[in-house]
Amino acid sequence: MKIKKNIILLFLFLALWNANAQQKKFTLHTVAFYNFENLFDTINNPNNDEEWLPNGAQNWTSKKYHKKLENLSRVLSEIGTNEMNHNAPTLIGGCEIENRGVLEDLVKQPKLAPWDYGIVHFDSPDKRGIDVALLYQKKHFKPTSYVNIPLLIYKNTAVVKTKSNDETAEDKADSDKIIEAVGDRVYTRDILLVTGFLDGEEVNVMVNHWPSRSGGEKKSSPFREAAGKLNRKIMDSIYKINPNAKIITMGDLNDGSYNKSVKEGIGAKLKKTEVKEFGIYNPFEQMAKNGECTLFYRDAGDIFDQIMVSEALIRTDFSTFQYWKAGIYNKPYMIQTTGQYKGYLSDIQQTKLVLVTTSQFIFT
Repeated sequence: MKIKKNIILLFLFLALWNANAQQKKFTLHTVAFYNFENLFDTINNPNNDEEWLPNGAQNWTSKKYHKKLENLSRVLSEIGTNEMNHNAPTLIGGCEIENRGVLEDLVKQPKLAPWDYGIVHFDSPDKRGIDVALLYQKKHFKPTSYVNIPLLIYKNTAVVKTKSNDETAEDKADSDKIIEAVGDRVYTRDILLVTGFLDGEEVNVMVNHWPSRSGGEKKSSPFREAAGKLNRKIMDSIYKINPNAKIITMGDLNDGSYNKSVKEGIGAKLKKTEVKEFGIYNPFEQMAKNGECTLFYRDAGDIFDQIMVSEALIRTDFSTFQYWKAGIYNKPYMIQTTGQYKGYLSDIQQTKLVLVTTSQFIFT
């Protein structure tokens, strides 16, 4: 299945503070998500990278690899910059990353090196050998904990009832409900959870890359529904510790904002007014309704790449970091100009570039 994607999501946090009675100033932070579209090096590693070697199917040479790093760094360094903000993204979530080494090569690129990015990355069990990661500006974000949380999903699953040999009559009814799922595990990307302080305020960031639609949307939907439920479970665990937690969950979900995995699994809402305590707001749902997109498949557009925020980030309390706006970062040089996919967003392979989706936050 050939999908043309353009995948950078951007949020801005804007912090406003009184400089004097007549003037207010603000601090702006950008949070972005970007699909790095098979960011592999040219070294034969123990993961499944044979396709991305100089003698592999992609003919992936050192020249192509370094050109891709250059192109990626240009896009990433420009996300969220405008007349109000000259800073590159403070936080960048990414997926389709082979290993930590390619990220180290990326943050050393001339356009990114001045921002001094740190890296949070774990190797995942994904069968393609690709991972998720978080880049952060060390000046503004201080991680305090990070963990990769496995998504345990299975195919060819059989449900087996289990009973205890010494059960009593009192608990017999309950024991009939105890089941065990037995099947073949589908090895996919872990969910990365990073907690840290953004200019002194605690923020929790989750980076996702949910299972693909391989085999068909309907058949594969339970895998993504499980990913949505796991996101919700992680959020609820954070809320138990801090009911006012600031949570950002983002990633390539391989589902739209309207799918069951997002609407029911995570419980994301279309409108801010619908978000209750411990709820989640998804600004990309309205963008999808407006016809905006981050990918095309058979000339149909959609937004699979999304960033969602917890209720604490959409309150009208501008003494703390608050969500401001969301959008799609789209520049002419990021559009394919020739060939079969002319007019589509590029794949960022070799010398090409990809479109970007953006969101923004304010802190007052």
